[in-house]
Amino acid sequence: MAGRPELDLPTDEIVDAAIAILDEGGLAAVSMRRVATYLGVSPVPLYSRIGNKEALLEAMAERLLAGMAPPVELGESWTDYVTRWARAVRARLLRTADMRTVSLRRWPFVEASRPLIETLRSQGFEADEAVQACRLILWAVAGFATTEHRRRPTGPSGRPRRRPGGDPAGVGPDETDHLFDLHIRYLVEGIARDCRGRTGA
Repeated sequence: MAGRPELDLPTDEIVDAAIAILDEGGLAAVSMRRVATYLGVSPVPLYSRIGNKEALLEAMAERLLAGMAPPVELGESWTDYVTRWARAVRARLLRTADMRTVSLRRWPFVEASRPLIETLRSQGFEADEAVQACRLILWAVAGFATTEHRRRPTGPSGRPRRRPGGDPAGVGPDETDHLFDLHIRYLVEGIARDCRGRTGA
């Protein structure tokens, strides 16, 4: 195939092309051959630059999820930071065209978890408590985002509801943010109560 020389193909450009294909056609459309065609090269430079498809998916996940954790604000309580952190991570996951790209990629989540664990530790959590709390919060956020990806909000049935999300016929688009915040609040309250119970605070 006539195309660009191998040395003229930066890794970032390969990842850019793969993400563009992901956005257009989903994860099933991403392949080394498809990315090579998109870039106008043979697949050979892709393998020499980035490795196999698994390595490409890792690179895509790192790009898609880079910097998703917000910085901690001076004097911010851990409960407030958890809420901001959870919203930021959820927003980034929802911007990802296909959650399967990131669902099993560990490293970006480890990086995003660092400031959360450090905040918990700085405010009295033991090391194992901080990691456990972070894991519970991360799993909750990822699970919620995955559910949102799979089941787009449906219109309300028209029946009056006392509580957002209380209509068995479906969840309205205006209810998902409220339900997410409620989900995180209940989790944070449980973690705080459990921590107080163990420390006697």
